[in-house]
Amino acid sequence: MRPEVWDFIEGGAGEERSLAANRQAFTRTRLRTRVLTGAGEGDPATTVLGRRWAAPLAVAPMAYHTLVHRGGEMATAGAAGAAGIPLVVSTFAGQPFEDIARAADSPLWLQVYCFRDRETTRRLIERAERAGFEALVLTVDTPRLGRRLRDLRNGFRLPPHITPANLPVEGADYSSPWEHSRTGMDPSLDWSVVDWLRSVSGLPVLVKGVMTPEDAALAVAAGVDGIIVSNHGGRQLDAAQATLDVLADVAAVVDGRRALLLDGGIRRGADVLAALALGADAVLLGRPILHGLAVAGQEGVAQVLDLVVDELTEAMTLTGTATVADADASLLAAPATAARLSVPGSASVPASARSSGAATLRREQLHDSVSDPVLDTMNFLNEITGRFPDAVSFAPGRPYEGFFDTEEIFGFIRRYVDHLTAGGSTPDDIRTAVYQYGPTAGIIRDLIADSLRTDEDIDAAPESIVVTVGAQEGMLLILRALFRDPRDILLVASPCYVGITGAARLLDIPLRPVEEGENGIDCAALEAVVVAEKAAGRRPRAFYVVPDHSNPSGSTMPREAREELLALATRHDLLIVEDSPYRLVSPGRQQPTLKSLDRERRVVHLGSYSKTVFPGARIGFVVADQPVVDDRGSSLLADELAKIKSMVTVNTPAISQAVVAGALLASGGSLTAHNELPAKHYGDALHVMLEQLDRQFTAMGLEARGVSWNRPSGGFFLAVRVPFEVDNTVLLRSAQEFGVIWTPMSYFYPESGGERTIRLSFSYLSHTEIEEGVGRLAAFLRAEIERSAGDREHGGT
Repeated sequence: MRPEVWDFIEGGAGEERSLAANRQAFTRTRLRTRVLTGAGEGDPATTVLGRRWAAPLAVAPMAYHTLVHRGGEMATAGAAGAAGIPLVVSTFAGQPFEDIARAADSPLWLQVYCFRDRETTRRLIERAERAGFEALVLTVDTPRLGRRLRDLRNGFRLPPHITPANLPVEGADYSSPWEHSRTGMDPSLDWSVVDWLRSVSGLPVLVKGVMTPEDAALAVAAGVDGIIVSNHGGRQLDAAQATLDVLADVAAVVDGRRALLLDGGIRRGADVLAALALGADAVLLGRPILHGLAVAGQEGVAQVLDLVVDELTEAMTLTGTATVADADASLLAAPATAARLSVPGSASVPASARSSGAATLRREQLHDSVSDPVLDTMNFLNEITGRFPDAVSFAPGRPYEGFFDTEEIFGFIRRYVDHLTAGGSTPDDIRTAVYQYGPTAGIIRDLIADSLRTDEDIDAAPESIVVTVGAQEGMLLILRALFRDPRDILLVASPCYVGITGAARLLDIPLRPVEEGENGIDCAALEAVVVAEKAAGRRPRAFYVVPDHSNPSGSTMPREAREELLALATRHDLLIVEDSPYRLVSPGRQQPTLKSLDRERRVVHLGSYSKTVFPGARIGFVVADQPVVDDRGSSLLADELAKIKSMVTVNTPAISQAVVAGALLASGGSLTAHNELPAKHYGDALHVMLEQLDRQFTAMGLEARGVSWNRPSGGFFLAVRVPFEVDNTVLLRSAQEFGVIWTPMSYFYPESGGERTIRLSFSYLSHTEIEEGVGRLAAFLRAEIERSAGDREHGGT
C-alpha cells in the first residue's frame, strides 16, 4: 500500500493510546488450560439473531475495501460466505450493495451512519434491504470523526476513483473523510434515532460504539436487538478505554437479553475465546481482513478467517470448551480479567462474580489516576520482558546483579548491631530498634548525614532528614506537603522520570513540562514558563529535576547551569526538588549537587540507596531543611514530611535501615568508596555501549539513514533517535522478530513528545549481552527503516 493509505487504515485518534490499548488488553489475558475433560474438539458454531454462524466471528464494517484491492467488498463477501460468517458492510462501501450481495453466501448487515439529511439515510437503508441485507448496525460513536493525526499530517484524500458507491454523488465531496464527517453526519442524535430506524425498516437494529454500562442499559431500554462494544478501533476518543476492559461490565447489564458483540483488538483465535469468556456472543474482526485483502484478494481474506477460526477451535479444545455456549469467566486466569497491561490497576470483575453477590466497584467512581497511561508504562515493559525471556532487554534501569552477595546482607546487619553496641545500646535496646516500630523519620539519620557530608559536601543536620521507603515515597511526601492551593503547579523537566509524574497524578497536582536540551534543562526556557504561569494566575511551586545522568535521557547539567537554576529559584520564590540517584555509581568526578550549592535552602534533596547499595532494601531519604513557621513557632519541612509519612507507611522498615547502615559503616561512611568497583563497571558498560553503537550502527549505515544517539558521561541510560515513530506495537515487533527490547521515550513525556526516540539502559547487561543486543537492535532498525522506504518506493494499491 501507499504509506498514506496504510496510515488511513492502521491509524487511530490522537497519540493512538486507545488503539494500542485494544491490543494490550488481549496481550494481558491468560486462558486456563484444562486436561482430560472429555470435551473433544471444540465446536465454534453459534447462533446470533436467529442465524447460524460457523464461528462467533463477523467481518467488522470498514470503509472503502477498494482502497487496498480492486476486488473490494465483493472479494471480502466471497471469503466471508465461504467461511460461513457475516459481513457488516460500511455505509462508505466502495462497491454497490447489489454487487456485494451477489458475491455473498452468508448474512450481510448494513452499518448505518445517520446523516443530517435523513432522506439520504432512509434511501441507503431501503437499498440495502432490497439487496437482501439482514440487519442494521447503527454506529453511535461518531457525532464527528476523531482527530486522526496520521491522516492530517498526510493531508489524506481519497483517490478520484474511490467513492462511496451507495451514496449520492451529485453535489457531494467525499474525498476527505474527516471534512465530510463535519458537514454530513448528525451530531445531535439521541436514543430516539432507534425509533426512527424502526419506522424506516423492519430489520433488527444493533448499536455499535457502546462503552459503558449506562449506555448499555439505555440501549436495552430503547429496544435494540444487539449491542456492539466498540471504541471504533481506537479511531475516535484517544483517551477511551480498551473494549475488552469494559466488556464484563456491559455484559452484566445486558445479562443475555440482547445479542452482545465485541469490536477492537481481535487478532487471534484465543482473543475470540477471551471475549466469549467475558460475556460476548461474538466478535468483529477488522484490520486483519484488509491486510489479507491487500495481500491476496478474496483468497487472502479467506486465509485470515481460516486461521482465526482454526486458532479458536484449538483454544477451545485445549481449555476443554466443547461449545461456544460453554465459554465463561472460568476460562480466564485470575489476573487475566484485569485488563491493565502495564500498570497497577483494578481488575474487570467477571459477570459471574457480580451476579453471585460479590461487591462491584465502578471504575469511573475510582480516582482518575488508575486509568492514566502514566501508570501503565512499567508493567507493559514487564509484560513484554516476561513474554520474551530470550530477548536482550535494554529496558530495565536495574543495577548489575554481579555485585550482590547474599551473605553480605547478614554482615551488614551485624556491623550495624556492633555499631549500636559500641554506642552504648543494650541488647534490649537493639532488639527494640530492629524488631519494633521505630521513629517515623528513621533510625539511621545520623549515618546518612555523615555520608552526605563525606560524599556530596552536603551539610545536613540529621533532624533535616526523613528516611523513606525508597525515593518514590519521598516524592509523594514532598508533593503532598507542598501543594495545597488549586493554583499551585509542579514544573518538571521533559522528558521526565515517570515516578514523579505518577505521584503528581495520584495527588491531582497539575504539571507543566519544561523541555530539556542536550545538556539538561535550559534555565531561560524554565524562566519563560514560570513567568507565563504566573501571568495566567497560577503559582509555580516547585521544579523537579534530575541534574546528573538523568533518567531517561542521560543528560547532565553543567556547573554554570546549576548556579543559574539556583538564582532563578530565588528570584521566583521556587523550590527545587533534586533527584540524583546515579551520581555515585558513575565514573569520574561529578558536578556538585544542587543541594551542596544551595545557600538559600531552595533545594529539597531526594536520595536513594537502590543503585548505591541495592534496590531490594527499598531505602531512600529526603533532605528537607526548609523552615516552616506559623504563630506557634517553627519547625523544619522534614518534621512536616514525617507527619504525613506516619499516615502512609508509619515508619521505614528497621531491618532495611540496618542493612543500609551496615553498608555505610563498612565503607567508612563513604558510598563513593563502597561503589568504586560498580562505578567502574557501569562506566565500562557505557563505554562498550557507545563503542558498539558506533561500530555496528555505522557498519549498517544507520547514521546515514537518520539514526543518532547521545553520549552521556555516566548513569544507566542513553537515547537513540530514529527516523520513524515508535510505540508499543513497534516494540512488540522488535521483541518478537529480533529479540531485543527497549523503552519508547514517549513514556517519559508528560505531554506529547519522544515519538521518534528510544531509551536504552545498559546497566543490567554484561559486555557480551550489550554487543549481542546492539547487533539485534541494529538489524531491527535497518529492517524498520527499509520497511518504511519500501512502502514509499512501491507506492500504489
